[in-house]
Amino acid sequence: MSEATKRLRKRRDAKTRLSQLVDNADNVVAIHYSCESFYDRPEGTSPRITSIAVRNLGTGQTTSFSIHQMAERDKKVGTDQINQNYDDLEKRMLKEFYDYVEKHEGHTWLHWNMRDINYGFPAIAHRYRVLGGKPFDIHESRLCDLARMLVSLYGVGYAGHPRLASVIEKNKISALNLLDGPQEAAAFESGEYVKLHQSTLRKVDVLANLAERAADGTLRTDARLREVYGGYLPAAAEMIREHWLFVLIGFVGAIASIIGLAFL
Repeated sequence: MSEATKRLRKRRDAKTRLSQLVDNADNVVAIHYSCESFYDRPEGTSPRITSIAVRNLGTGQTTSFSIHQMAERDKKVGTDQINQNYDDLEKRMLKEFYDYVEKHEGHTWLHWNMRDINYGFPAIAHRYRVLGGKPFDIHESRLCDLARMLVSLYGVGYAGHPRLASVIEKNKISALNLLDGPQEAAAFESGEYVKLHQSTLRKVDVLANLAERAADGTLRTDARLREVYGGYLPAAAEMIREHWLFVLIGFVGAIASIIGLAFL
């Protein structure tokens, strides 16, 4: 199998998968979370989680779980006492999150690079276990990494690093309240939990926006045709195959052939 063929197959698979997600949007949720920095941790302790946001792709309804909201609801612990009671608040926050996960067991989880023990579903589950909880397992078949999907669709050069920030800027999507990694770490250190929560909420909105644009073909990227399709000739062939006019011509031709055979 040639490299161009492999590239086209990878792109088609990603395109099909994305179409399935959008067609079944009510059963898809975009997720993002913020946490303590997972770098420069010589003791090897797991980073504390600050907030998690989940947005239904179909309805746009967003559910969030955050440290400051847990503290605000606690009559014994005020928002000015979060640091002294962090572990307890975090455990209760994660319990509510996993209760949500269990209730949405059949949903697909759309995420951005949430793949490992440093940052991702394994990291959230590990953190909950450290605090004494028992996380509800999300099967791998229910996880969909939008970051990898966009690479499959457009090639590795579709956006500069960091890719999320680059593609947001390229598509003129509002970055209001959105923090990057270092900014999130700084906000955690200074106890700006509301700011972290707002950033997390904004990021799930962005993920849903990017998925919808990629699905309808309006996402702007830096990708070149050769990178997207694996070569210029495969690009031309694939673009012809995908264009509605050529599909219509093929359909009309097939109908004409059937009618012609009927009169033989």
